[in-house]
Amino acid sequence: MRRPSIARLLGSAAVTALLATGLGGCKTMGDIAGSLTEKSDTTASVEADPRRAAETFGERYRANPKDPEVALRYGQALRATGQRAQAAAVLGQASIANPGNKQLLAGYGRALADNGNFQQAFDVLSRAHSPDNPDWRILSIQGTALDQLGKHQEARGYYESALRIAPDEPSVLSNLGLSYVLSRDLPKAEETLRRAQATGRADARVRQNLALAVGLQGRFAEAETIARADLPPDEAAANVAILKQMLARKDVPRTAARGKPPVVAQDPSD
Repeated sequence: MRRPSIARLLGSAAVTALLATGLGGCKTMGDIAGSLTEKSDTTASVEADPRRAAETFGERYRANPKDPEVALRYGQALRATGQRAQAAAVLGQASIANPGNKQLLAGYGRALADNGNFQQAFDVLSRAHSPDNPDWRILSIQGTALDQLGKHQEARGYYESALRIAPDEPSVLSNLGLSYVLSRDLPKAEETLRRAQATGRADARVRQNLALAVGLQGRFAEAETIARADLPPDEAAANVAILKQMLARKDVPRTAARGKPPVVAQDPSD
């Protein structure tokens, strides 16, 4: 699948987090529920053919809607095919039937974030792990939810907690960098995203976000060079042109302050 370019990320009115959110059916945040365990054959089947998986697990779900594993996979397939509201409904009902299932709660929280229900997503995710046994992946997703709510300082506390468990995890550093973009601390954003890039485990999204942070500081040629590492020259040039347009827009600082950046957060399970 073709990766979402910075241009398409810049065209987004908001990050549908956690928050990263898929764009046009492409995975940008992954699957929290799947990240909590080793990937199974069923998970792989969802990724390979999500529409067929939605049909298969949909039939199984309708036969037994209280089965937590089936609900998780059905919800995953629904999200992968862009049916986010239905995914949230399925996982919400399954969570009611299985109130102690933390994987279901994680999946439900992720689905809520997909739909922009950030406060509810944060609350549900808080029940998906515990202070005495925290999950760094969920901490990172909670941070992105808080960023969407404009609570940037609080969000960074969650990212730092995640990094204490998983030092230099590039997906967490990427989300932390985007948090700084939201509050317009662009030098700090660049520093954090370069730290993510330096791990050697960063993917294209980290570089796209770094290009964004660099471009928003007016260093367009450098941003284009960073973007060109993953994109054809014409797309990289188009992305920088959009960055220039953004800088010329008077509402960019206000948009970012409202927690609606032209960037996408990253799910650590991707």
